[in-house]
This record gives sequence, C-alpha cells and structure tokens, in this order.
Amino acid sequence: MTATAEPELAEHFEATLRRNDRIEPRDWMPEAYRATLVRQIAQHAHSEVIGMQPEGNWVTRAPSLRRKAVLLAKVQDEAGHGLYLYSACETLGTSRRELTEKLISGRQKYSSIFNYPTLSYADVGTIGWLVDGAAICNQVPLCRTSFGPYGRAMIRICKEESFHQRQGYELLMTMMRGTDEQRAMVQESVDRFWWPALMMFGPPDADSPNTERSMAWGIKRNTNDELRQKFVDMTVPQARALGVTLPDPELRWDEQRQAHHFGQPDWAEFKQVVSGNGPCNAQRVAHRKRAHDEGAWVREAATAFAAKQAAAAEETGDRR
Repeated sequence: MTATAEPELAEHFEATLRRNDRIEPRDWMPEAYRATLVRQIAQHAHSEVIGMQPEGNWVTRAPSLRRKAVLLAKVQDEAGHGLYLYSACETLGTSRRELTEKLISGRQKYSSIFNYPTLSYADVGTIGWLVDGAAICNQVPLCRTSFGPYGRAMIRICKEESFHQRQGYELLMTMMRGTDEQRAMVQESVDRFWWPALMMFGPPDADSPNTERSMAWGIKRNTNDELRQKFVDMTVPQARALGVTLPDPELRWDEQRQAHHFGQPDWAEFKQVVSGNGPCNAQRVAHRKRAHDEGAWVREAATAFAAKQAAAAEETGDRR
C-alpha cells in the first residue's frame, strides 16, 4: 500500500461508519480498530466458554430429568456462542488457538460475573434471569455493531440468550410458588448476584478507558452506564412480579428522570475480580486449561483426518 493510498482508505472507512454501514473483514481498517475488536470479541467469546462452568456445576444435581435437559441444552448453547464469536474473531486474523492461549495465560479477560460461585440450585435460575438479562441488554445493541461478522453472530446469540432468560425466570417463579425454604433460597441467591450483575456492564463511564473510542467507531452503541440503567429499569418490575426484594436500599423511582435511582456496586471489589483475585478466578482458568490440555488429542486427530481427506481429494483430482 502506498502512503498516498492510505488516507483515501481511511476516508472510505470513516464514510462507511457515518452511513452506519458495516465494515467487513476484507475492508481496510485502522489497526487500532482491529485491535479493539479483537479485545472485545475475544472477551465476549471467553465469557461464553467460561460461563459454562458455573451452571455446568449443577447439571448432574438438577432435581428432575426435565431440569437436567434444560440446563444441559443451555450449557451447550453457550459453547455454540463461543464458537460463533471465536470464528468472528478469526476473520480479523487472530486464531482461536492464540485466543485460548491468551485466556489461560491471563492476558485476556472474561466477564467478571463468572468468577462468583453457584452455591445453590436457585443460582441456575438467578443466572438465567439476572446474568442473561444483563447480557441481553448489553448484546442486543451489538446486533448493530459496525463490524459485520460480530453483528451477524450476535443476532442468533441474542435470540438464544432471550430464551435462557425466560427459562431462568420460569425456574425462579416455580421455586417462589414452592416452600418457604425454596423462597428463601431464591432470595438469598438474588442477594448474592444482584451487585455482580450490575458490574457486568463494566466500570462507570468516567472510568472506562475504551468506551469513547468504541462508541466513535460504532463498535458499541451505548455506554456502560446507559446499559446499566436500562437493565435496572427492566428488572425492577420483574422482581416485583417474582416476589423478591432487590438488595439495594437506595433503589427508588425517580419521577423527574422517569427512571430508577439505584446505588453503586462496590467498584473496589470489581477491580479485584477483573484483576484475577475474585472468588473463583483461579478455579475457572485452571479448569479451562485442563480441558484444553486434555482435548489436545482430539485436535490432533481432527487435523490429521483433515490432512488425510485433503490428500485423498488431491490424489483423486490428479487421476482425473
């Protein structure tokens, strides 16, 4: 590429963003745009894969065959989401192997929420309701993100996440119609997951180093605080219908803003968790590394089979 050609390509890139059109993998893009996408999509993909662990913890202990099947299907969906997103990231020139190595070495992050333990079966429902609900708020705008493969992957992911959210809510509603012990289990679970769910949207806008640039490039469509507010406003009436209390003494309706006022999470705790010092950080990454190591023979066998198939196809072509 000549030095005179790059300004023209940059102008074409900016014009595409101004029209709210999509940037595709073969289009010219600034390296900073590419790096930002790799960071965000990889973090999203890692979150889907690591997120299988907290709920997978309850597959064999779910109380009925129906609940086992529902939970197993959901965990399988999360694996598929990770696959879609890793594939989108590969169109940017970063291999899945490289992304996995960065995850297990601690050079790339995943969502802070998955570093909290699932201590009771009610947590399966709470994750579906609150965690997947927060994911929906965050991910639906990403269907309109400026990078084509990412936006297209998000369309299917959001449909499935919406189903997961309804499954979680249905499970909690069933438990709230049960015994006093079951209702207490649900409330205790909501108490533990409410604040980590609010942290899922990232730090406050004033402390977010990437939001402004991601918004300018159309990678993100809403700020962290906007999405957090949307989630709270969506969740409060659901909690009321469910019959649980959200553990925030500051939570109230603000008539002037036509939105809920709510307290702030413990941002010091958030920083500890994303720095690798949460309750389950080491456990989650160690489990992922062990699964990766134990699956080496599968990858080697698949590679050998693909090479054999290619060689056979080439030989057949030569004979023709």
